[in-house]
Amino acid sequence: MSTNAKTKAKKTAERKARGAEPKNKPRAAKSNGPDALDLLEQDHREVQGYFDEYEDLEDEAEKGELAQKICLALRVHAQLEEEIFYPAARKATKDNDLLDEATVEHAGAKNLIAEIEEMNPGDALYDAKVKVLGDQIRHHVEEEESELFPECEAAKMDLDALGAQMVKRKAELLKQPA
Repeated sequence: MSTNAKTKAKKTAERKARGAEPKNKPRAAKSNGPDALDLLEQDHREVQGYFDEYEDLEDEAEKGELAQKICLALRVHAQLEEEIFYPAARKATKDNDLLDEATVEHAGAKNLIAEIEEMNPGDALYDAKVKVLGDQIRHHVEEEESELFPECEAAKMDLDALGAQMVKRKAELLKQPA
């Protein structure tokens, strides 16, 4: 095993050990609103609900409407993470490998989102692309919540201040035309 592979395996094992704590464990008392991790977890639950709902739909118009909601939610969420959360996490945790992977996962999701937005429900591969996007997002969420978020908590990041900044930026992004 190469030195780089050994280092990566060691870091992965350390992350998993730290991430073995129960998910959604209560964090310290908050100030005026959700902290950054609460906000991101709320976004994760919202979009996972959309993907679950999509699987039960048969009407093409309803699928198209819900797919657009999914795409918007994911674009806004990714932008918040890339502009605000990931730079702060990178600085606090020094875990470049995990954050690099998350950035690459975002790029893949953005490609699928762009393809879905250019299509119409009923087109060949439309449902397949939405399903694959959902699978990729579920994987991404699992890694963030089980590995990255515990690292951020351990690094004592100012999650309240980040949360306030992210709430403000999210409101701005949602006001912009699609």
